[in-house]
Amino acid sequence: MRLSAQTASSTASSSATAVPSITLSFADNRLCALLFGRHHEHLAMVEQRTQASLNARGNVVTISGEPDQVEAASAVLHDLYRRVECGLELGRNEVDAAVRMVVGGAPEPNGFRGEDVLLQTERRRIGPRSPAQAAYLRAMQRHDLVFGLGPAGTGKTYLAVATGVALLKQRVVERLILSRPAVEAGERLGFLPGDMKDKVDPYLRPLYDALQDMLPDGKLAARLESGHIEVAPLAFMRGRTLSNAFVILDEGQNTTPGQMKMFLTRLGEGSRMVVTGDPTQDDLPPGTVSGLIDAVAKLERIETIGMVRFTNRDIVRHPLVETILEAYDTATERGPKRVDGPKA
Repeated sequence: MRLSAQTASSTASSSATAVPSITLSFADNRLCALLFGRHHEHLAMVEQRTQASLNARGNVVTISGEPDQVEAASAVLHDLYRRVECGLELGRNEVDAAVRMVVGGAPEPNGFRGEDVLLQTERRRIGPRSPAQAAYLRAMQRHDLVFGLGPAGTGKTYLAVATGVALLKQRVVERLILSRPAVEAGERLGFLPGDMKDKVDPYLRPLYDALQDMLPDGKLAARLESGHIEVAPLAFMRGRTLSNAFVILDEGQNTTPGQMKMFLTRLGEGSRMVVTGDPTQDDLPPGTVSGLIDAVAKLERIETIGMVRFTNRDIVRHPLVETILEAYDTATERGPKRVDGPKA
């Protein structure tokens, strides 16, 4: 990356206080178009979130404002430019994630530093959007068993599926197996029509969604048909030995300790396993111990097992998701609030 920065100061009038500014010059005009976004919408997002003033002319961006605002906007642009240099897609979600990493106090020095863990799937190149995601991808490279723990929207399942698809494409593994416990999320769905596949597919839909984002429909259908990719409920794992496979258990918090032990002991020769879940949010019957919490307590001191924890700062869904989770966390700490009905 060739990028130069020049610090300067400007005054709006002879009596005004000098406003700190910095000028960034980017080497590749084609990448600048991706960086700035259509009608400069990405720059507008950075400007709005950092409160700095951004002025783009050609491949040069001038940033002005308070020192911390200028520093934040500059760090975000460094990060985003490095991403497009690496061939990663850049949209509103990626810009928002980069801004939150910087504003949240976790900027990467000199921009994006996930080049060593980029994944190539059939549809797109995928890379981390936060330091925790980079650590997660590195853990999946280095360990045969990895736990990805944290709130919804942090990319735990998506990155695990992407890793599995990439390893399958490279023929490092022969099969990709994705599983979930078939637990209703606080609802009683009752009788579901159809054969066994029809009954369990609704529980596994999020895994299919992730696969469809990485594989063309024709290739996904062919690999499902051939058995190179398998999506199955957790109950179907009992009694099997999973060799030469990349195996993912999603929503691990909805397992019992017995189910989790059963799943973990399916690990066979040449296989890798990833367990994802949010220990704070399960759909188990009251009083039931979560198999994920139990497993983490028993296994977290084993050095050959990877444990990666995500926080609300790592959420890469809509920006409101982080706000919603923080509001729920705050309400939980305060305790339930009594709401009285109208008096007679």
